[in-house]
Amino acid sequence: MRVLVIGNGAREDALAWRLAQSPSCEAVVLAPGNAGTALRHENWPIAATEGRALVARAREEKIDLAVLGPETAIAAGVADRLREAGIATFGPNRSAGRLESSKIFAKRFMERHGIPTAKARVVHSLANAERVLDDWEGACVVKADGLAAGKGVVVAPDVVTARAVVREWYGAGGMPGGGSDLIFEERLEGREVSVFAIGNGKRFVPFGTACDYKRAGDGDTGPNTGGMGAYSPAAGFPAALDEIVQEQILEPVSRGLAAENERYVGVLYCGLMWTAAGPMVIEFNARFGDPETQVLMPRIRGDFARTVASAARGELDLDALSLADEACVGVVLATSDYPRKSVPLAGLPANLGLPGGATAFWGGSTLRDGVVDSKGGRVLTVTALGSTLAEARANAYGAVAEVGRRIGAAAASLTYRRDIAAETPVVEPG
Repeated sequence: MRVLVIGNGAREDALAWRLAQSPSCEAVVLAPGNAGTALRHENWPIAATEGRALVARAREEKIDLAVLGPETAIAAGVADRLREAGIATFGPNRSAGRLESSKIFAKRFMERHGIPTAKARVVHSLANAERVLDDWEGACVVKADGLAAGKGVVVAPDVVTARAVVREWYGAGGMPGGGSDLIFEERLEGREVSVFAIGNGKRFVPFGTACDYKRAGDGDTGPNTGGMGAYSPAAGFPAALDEIVQEQILEPVSRGLAAENERYVGVLYCGLMWTAAGPMVIEFNARFGDPETQVLMPRIRGDFARTVASAARGELDLDALSLADEACVGVVLATSDYPRKSVPLAGLPANLGLPGGATAFWGGSTLRDGVVDSKGGRVLTVTALGSTLAEARANAYGAVAEVGRRIGAAAASLTYRRDIAAETPVVEPG
């Protein structure tokens, strides 16, 4: 089959890399793609949100399957347009995608259908927010309602900090992602874990786990980012993690979507806090995560394209693939001012010459005359496999060092966390 991957980040580079290794896959093309995908595949100069143009080109190129990467494409209704054109699509429609595109919708959905999540208050104005905070005690998680590229969440240790955040958001700073609505949530205690599930419009089946690192600095310091690294599978959680999530999260989600006449086809990313009472949903993403995808794809064995295509048809052929027992660790190399701003880098070497078992996935970038121009921000995700998590970690940081040698002086403009997968404390079953 001919597969179109929509998006231009490291996530899409990893998805295309794995899909292309599927026996059922004849070719992979990307729109718009990046430098990494240009090295391996064909890129179309069409933005991920341009539904009409994507449909026209997909028809012309006889695309059999479209796989949506970024949340912006889902929120723009690209899956709706592709399906209307008769193109099998892995990615939810705009309506079901509100589980990610609107934190208020997702919170109300969870409350309606008994899905465990933090207690919350929704506000629609600065005055409303000030009144809520007058009665708030303790730590507070402040979340902008819309899509904010991982930058719309602040964990405030106290009301004073929370009040400063909302005054900035309602003032000159502007609400991340736009709009005027936000949520205050209680702060949950526990360990975070990400669980991926594949949905075929009727049910979800868990497939793969990861732990990611959202803060910019070592020891979970600094501002929230889109993610500075990850590892898979998640370590230190109960052996029955998948079964617990299936029963307490995925089945209620399936029932809730059915009750609200929503048909969800694609991957559902469950961002969970594993608490003393069991898993609670921090957030849903309506697509593969970034950088979690970059550590999940190297562990996949078999015909990934066949499984994805079966879900897009309303089936679910999980026998076509499996996950390796090996662990994978990914380290994000970002420009030094990220996430405050993204500083472009030009003239980076396209061939990074990484040791066996290591792979680098490019973020937003273009290939020009054999070299890479990066948009900055999260430039690369460097991943490596290992028979144990410790071995994978050592291999990943060895590959990071090799990247530094390969890119020379440009390495001084990059930063990365040095504690990805360094500690994996065990949590007790909830």
